[in-house]
Amino acid sequence: MPKGYWVSVYRTISDPEKLAAYNKLAPAAVKAGGGRVFSRDGRIVVHEAGIAERTILIEFDSFEQAVAAYESAAYQEALVALSDGVERDFRIVEGTD
Repeated sequence: MPKGYWVSVYRTISDPEKLAAYNKLAPAAVKAGGGRVFSRDGRIVVHEAGIAERTILIEFDSFEQAVAAYESAAYQEALVALSDGVERDFRIVEGTD
């Protein structure tokens, strides 16, 4: 079964306090949903139209698990805390195998 991934690239961080509130809630929600953080705040080399901001990659055992974790009450609570504190490109993608 193909794995599922959350790919999140932050375009701008306009409210660090809201991001901090999100960061207190989101890790537990991700873990409860079966997610494993593969990359967060590491080095970035940007090509083409890439953005050199905070980038997060989280793996789940399946695409369905990744979607369910996003839709969970715990992660939705984290999103409320984040609110309009950032602008980000967030995607859930299915792996190839």
